[in-house]
Amino acid sequence: MSKVLGIVAEYNPFHNGHLYHLEQSKKLTGATYSVAIMSGNFTQRGSTSLIDKWSKAKCALENGVDLVIELPVLYSISSAENFAEGSIKILDSLKVVDYISFGTEIDNIKVLDKIAEVLYNEPKEFKNLLSHELSKGLSYPKARENALIMYLNDIRKYINVLSSPNNILGIEYLKALKKCNSNIMPISIPRFEVGYNDIGYSGNIASSTAIRNIIKNNGFDILRKVVPENTYTNLIQNIKTGHFVTDLSAFEKQIIYNLRKMNVSEIAQLQDVSEGLEFAIKNAANSCNSLVEFLNIIKSKRYTSTRIQRILLYSLLGITKKDIALSKKAQPYLRVLGFNKKGKFLISEAAKANPKLQIVTSVKKFADCNLNKNLQTMLNKDIWATNVYTIGYEYDSWSNLDYTNKIITVD
Repeated sequence: MSKVLGIVAEYNPFHNGHLYHLEQSKKLTGATYSVAIMSGNFTQRGSTSLIDKWSKAKCALENGVDLVIELPVLYSISSAENFAEGSIKILDSLKVVDYISFGTEIDNIKVLDKIAEVLYNEPKEFKNLLSHELSKGLSYPKARENALIMYLNDIRKYINVLSSPNNILGIEYLKALKKCNSNIMPISIPRFEVGYNDIGYSGNIASSTAIRNIIKNNGFDILRKVVPENTYTNLIQNIKTGHFVTDLSAFEKQIIYNLRKMNVSEIAQLQDVSEGLEFAIKNAANSCNSLVEFLNIIKSKRYTSTRIQRILLYSLLGITKKDIALSKKAQPYLRVLGFNKKGKFLISEAAKANPKLQIVTSVKKFADCNLNKNLQTMLNKDIWATNVYTIGYEYDSWSNLDYTNKIITVD
């Protein structure tokens, strides 16, 4: 079989930078097939997808991806570590993927792999340094960054590497490959012109964050320049029909309602809540009525805004520590969102290569036949996430779309 390229993405939305990454990855690997493990309706930084997962899959397929598989929500809104591990478990289970390509801020995958090796093996000296940094009241990401720089003993070489979200995700992919003992070969494509969270744009390149801001400000002339034409058409169609959600503030009343309704012990069971944070969350929920207010009250040196936003998302979707622990133990199913002819061939080849692969092409059929309780819990969370997501629409907020929407097919 020809070479197969794997990509993990949010495509929120699919833009010219994503197209560049896809084309460069194919060129470097010589791959003639591509599969994307894609976040659904909510994202890893504790926010919403601009458009629904089927619309995102359509954009990806129309721009050169052959097969789009949904990353279950228990991974897609989790920490970078669990996000990456869930993605790699799915890619590796296909048994046909040769490469994984991800975007980074540096053009040196060996540097990232060195860090991944430390995080995977967790030498005693590194763990002691991490504990010491955490004792200062630092957030876990900052404490880990400091501990790694001290352990590797080269501040100039590593400090800028560890402050970039894309590099951090790349490191987690590399660590997950080691954990899965996977034969998939990693490659990295350096980002250019704009960074992950840049709010500006350069030429025809803009970050996903910038594009979402452009849409909020009705900058549709700019939008046309920074996304492929078919993405632009898809976005405009969803905007006109009211089928889009700009950010988590669309659910702020539901979130604050949930947190006011929950008692402190229930809040403590939400993933990422620790060290008495539940009391601060409860007090904040009882004294404000907007997420901006809430974040201003809670965020601190110890707790990043991203972590707090993820907690808010967990409260909205009812995701607990027990659910995330389940996801870490489970081998996830293969939820197919869309494919073209080559993607359909990939599915059949994967099924032959791994007869144990749990392929979901019909949610109802899978739910009726599945005997694995962990996978059923995971699927139920995906279904619920879609049902919640459509509440954020201006019009036609239908539920149960996971049962009624068909797989996206592109010729």
